[in-house]
Amino acid sequence: MTGKLYGVGLGPGDPELVTVKAARIIKEADVVAFHSARHGRSVAKTIAEPYFREGQLLEQLVYPVTTEDTDDYQGEIDQFYEEAAARLAAHLDAGRNVVVLAAGDPFFYGSYMHMHKRLKDRYEWEVVPGVTSVSGASAVLGTPLVERDEVLTILPGTLPPAELAERLKNTDSAAILKLGRTFGNVKQALEESNRLDNAWYVERATTGRQKTSKLADVDPDTVPYFSLALLPSHSKPEPEKGNVTVVGLGPGTRAWLTPEAKQALENADDLVGYTTYLNRIPDRPGQTKHASHNQVESERAAFALDLARKGKRVAVISSGDPGVFAMATAVLEVAAETQDVPVQVIPGVTAANAVAAKAGAPLGHDYAVISLSDRLKPWDVIATRLEAAAKADLVIAIYNPASKARTHQVQDMRDLLLKHRAPDTPIVVGRDVGGPEEEIRVTTLEALDPDTIDMRCLLIIGSSQTVVTPQNVVFTPRRYPTG
Repeated sequence: MTGKLYGVGLGPGDPELVTVKAARIIKEADVVAFHSARHGRSVAKTIAEPYFREGQLLEQLVYPVTTEDTDDYQGEIDQFYEEAAARLAAHLDAGRNVVVLAAGDPFFYGSYMHMHKRLKDRYEWEVVPGVTSVSGASAVLGTPLVERDEVLTILPGTLPPAELAERLKNTDSAAILKLGRTFGNVKQALEESNRLDNAWYVERATTGRQKTSKLADVDPDTVPYFSLALLPSHSKPEPEKGNVTVVGLGPGTRAWLTPEAKQALENADDLVGYTTYLNRIPDRPGQTKHASHNQVESERAAFALDLARKGKRVAVISSGDPGVFAMATAVLEVAAETQDVPVQVIPGVTAANAVAAKAGAPLGHDYAVISLSDRLKPWDVIATRLEAAAKADLVIAIYNPASKARTHQVQDMRDLLLKHRAPDTPIVVGRDVGGPEEEIRVTTLEALDPDTIDMRCLLIIGSSQTVVTPQNVVFTPRRYPTG
């Protein structure tokens, strides 16, 4: 008749935390097995010794390597487990009951589980649970782990810092085990997840060598393997409030992106915008892009604000300057309905300024900016404003001059302006300025061909004072004639 295998949990360190059942089974066992490092000391054996009896056989299972010793740690440790299981099997085959000691709980990061997996199908077995180090640490700190609907996450300190930080951000309470040489990475993860201020350190909980302190105050060089970090109940900081930043990319070239706009894009969790504009921004790890077509500005604004309400830092993208016929107004208009999300607008180089700079300085004096799009305002309002600007002898920057669906506006604008401006009034036509198909043309009001104008164009219509030099440089003098 074969013996029975027991995996016995001993609790975190105090021999008085060994359960009554565990103490009885240890005392009755024929063989007591325990793991140790090569130095020979065993935490599990130290805890259980008060419950040993004379005449028991002791099996010390000495780990042959550590992760620092070899490039094939897993292979060598698997071989060790096979040999250790064979040693225990020999006792079980001889009819001896075998107890394998486990500090804490046998199935909670314990070494016993490796024996169990290799022997459970061949022998009768029983596992005796023990008080975990996490429970012991919570008890010595005198603070609850979790309450009500809180979620507790148990993590090994061996995880990469970035993964640790991400998991810590999304849990209420946490315990991080296996510190020792991983302590630096664990502290880094706590900092990155904004949890360091509420993290506690517990070393050798419930033993005579027990230490507790705020984790931020611990010297990394003093941290042993048998220690843990604890984020107890109510340690999760209030979620950061999200915000929306409306960012102007400039008209095209990345060289016109301001440092402030670049920083806002890098800081954002989510980017929201027209597909064409989002494609101008390089992908970044951990950042999500939400693209849409160009005629859903209010919906795009509402979506961005909802993301911010969930704690996201959102950048809404515009070409040029976001406050000039772009997304800033749409976002602020929707945000004004609830006023619960902070909105910042970061300026960008405008298309008008970019075209003007390429041509010279046609906007050097007073000027008006008018969009020919009648999607959001009627044409008669546009015509009235064009006529008023023409009568006032203002230079006029024309946005959104034409599209596939709007074909008459440029012709109608030219006819209207010719009633008030000379036929040779200079016009600058800028197309795809800052982009790969950039083109700057200087023509006259009379010679302007509407068929050459599309949505990618911006027009600057000179005043009576605008000058075109023999080198085709266009400027409007700052002085205006008197009398």
